[in-house]
Amino acid sequence: MSQSPGAPFILYGRAWCHLCEDMRAELEPIAEQFGRAILWIDIDEDPALEARYDERVPVLILAGVELCQYRLDANAVRAALDQG
Repeated sequence: MSQSPGAPFILYGRAWCHLCEDMRAELEPIAEQFGRAILWIDIDEDPALEARYDERVPVLILAGVELCQYRLDANAVRAALDQG
């Protein structure tokens, strides 16, 4: 699946989740390097997202493809960016 140029990372998480904070902090330099934005979505603000992701957060998505959950998989992220 080919991603559109500059597609943002979508990071589903929770405001009080330390794993979510960790993933975002680890993702920021990669996103900056590749010129990508990070769209943070708090699942607790949307009942459908809360039901879908609940305890699986954080979940990182790029161009509709789930790249990782719980911990940043930098290799998977870079591979997805290189494909784009």
